[in-house]
Amino acid sequence: MIEFKNVSKVFDSNDKKIHALNDINVVVEKGDVFGVIGFSGAGKSTLIRTVNLLEYPTSGEVIIEGKSLAMLSEKELREEKKNIGMIFQHFNLLNSKTVFDNVAMPLILSKKKKKEIEERVYEILRFVGLEDKAKNYPNQLSGGQKQRVGIARALATNPSILLCDEATSALDPQTTKSILNLLKKINEEYKITILIITHEMEVIKEVCNRVAVMEEGRVIESGSVFDIFARPTTETTRNFVRSVVRDDVPESVYKMLKEDEYTSRIFKIDFLGASSGQPLISRTAKKYQVDINVLFGNITELQGMPIGNLIVELIGNDVELERALQFIRNQDVEVKEVSENGSHYGTHRTSAVGYAIHG
Repeated sequence: MIEFKNVSKVFDSNDKKIHALNDINVVVEKGDVFGVIGFSGAGKSTLIRTVNLLEYPTSGEVIIEGKSLAMLSEKELREEKKNIGMIFQHFNLLNSKTVFDNVAMPLILSKKKKKEIEERVYEILRFVGLEDKAKNYPNQLSGGQKQRVGIARALATNPSILLCDEATSALDPQTTKSILNLLKKINEEYKITILIITHEMEVIKEVCNRVAVMEEGRVIESGSVFDIFARPTTETTRNFVRSVVRDDVPESVYKMLKEDEYTSRIFKIDFLGASSGQPLISRTAKKYQVDINVLFGNITELQGMPIGNLIVELIGNDVELERALQFIRNQDVEVKEVSENGSHYGTHRTSAVGYAIHG
């Protein structure tokens, strides 16, 4: 559907060359809700603007449904852009026009008949829940309503691709959730491929099925949202994941742990899928002569699959500790020892089902 093939973009600024994009190779499949995440300056907004050639790549190709956009004539490009809708961070509405007129604008520019425009505008306003706001002006709307108008306008021409450039970053959390639910509805009911640019991992978690992580103009990691959350391989990605799935213990908790005559060791246990439902801690405590102190626990759901982690202190003599650890390692989880300052070392993989959150 969308292919970035060796895409680079260089800007000239005060006799300096700024490499906004460096050899990007990413494929967005038809029907994907594909997220691109990165900190400010990572190049993600430049990337999304190459899809409809608001920014022309310095080198490489952007291919839409098998067509290289840069190779099209002006007329062909205009036609192709009708299949690409775009939603902006700050709505980009015309304040002097009503909601109806804002949504109708792409249809008017496409020289559609008046009746066809009216039918389509009211159809799409019903879909986004704003039919009763058709005669209102943007300054009479809330931020969430304005973004719904922006979405309606982007959908007016029945595009096959929807681009979202930080579409929720100007909204409060509750409104963000409603907009994300609307995007999911658009993807499911209209079968529109969606490309989302964001710096919020919560957005990726809630709505996307695949994601690419950008840093300094490069894609440093990409894959399914589930795999990226479960097995992040770069520090940048791990930091983004931790903003949604916490896996650390406050330093004050470590300071409260008491030493006694028995060995005390701290471990992080990561669960994936079915293993998340196991009563692992109680089984271990019943089976072996160890005390288990749960320091931290967390579980989240991604695309219907649970991901969880526990940080526990195991207390007992060396022999019982090793027996208990071996039992835990055999339960389709991953076990990693944690030092007193909270850093991880000594990963123990147990099966293909296990997963790593590297520290």
